[in-house]
Amino acid sequence: MSLNNKTIVVTGCCSGIGADFAKLARLQGARVIGIDRNDPTLSVDGFVKADLGDPKSIDTAVQQLPARVDALANIAGVPGTAPADLVGRVNYLGLRHLTHRVLDRMGEGGSVVNISSILGAEWPLRLELHRELAATRSFDEGAQWLRDHPVPQATCYQYFKEALIVWTHTQSQAVFLQRGVRMNCVAPGPVFTPILGDFVSMLGEERVQKDAHRMKRPAFSDEVAPVVAFLCDDASRWVSGINLPVDGGLASTYV
Repeated sequence: MSLNNKTIVVTGCCSGIGADFAKLARLQGARVIGIDRNDPTLSVDGFVKADLGDPKSIDTAVQQLPARVDALANIAGVPGTAPADLVGRVNYLGLRHLTHRVLDRMGEGGSVVNISSILGAEWPLRLELHRELAATRSFDEGAQWLRDHPVPQATCYQYFKEALIVWTHTQSQAVFLQRGVRMNCVAPGPVFTPILGDFVSMLGEERVQKDAHRMKRPAFSDEVAPVVAFLCDDASRWVSGINLPVDGGLASTYV
């Protein structure tokens, strides 16, 4: 597997999965352009500071990207302890807006990888709602839809990960057929990242303890990064429209 000579845009490159993927991609020969709201904390080939909850900031950031992009890794996100509106803007609306803008710079063989979550597994229960949101045509139209269909704070993280999975499923084949660009999700379980504590707070200690016996431990972010790399690589050129669990078998325990 090699990412040699590919130009890859990585959001959330300054910490966690994003940082480990950026390092791995560069080791495999890629040119990595990082996007983050924080100042860079690692070596990358280019960096753009941006607020991924603001479409104007995203548009400005995209103008600074290379004319040709081979892959986009949408790794940035905020935890469910953040206000529900911010979770929706960053984890869904902003991700979608950025992807549409970067697709204009991608050609045959390109790849988009979105970080979903095992917590998005119940998307079939709200499929029609998620399809309605996916059908909105812009950041502002999506934001208005969400004002008309408010998402409870307690479940906002799960809701927008569900919505991301459905959006990826509904968009991926059209993008693949029209542009030759693949779009997939990676669904981690718990991961040792700076926001792991927020997930414990979000889910509650009782839920965390109840699920603890189902897995050996949370993942290390460098155990998720190679899966993102695989989906950016030409070796996965016939993989499109999937939501791939990377959770140490956690999802299988619910069958």
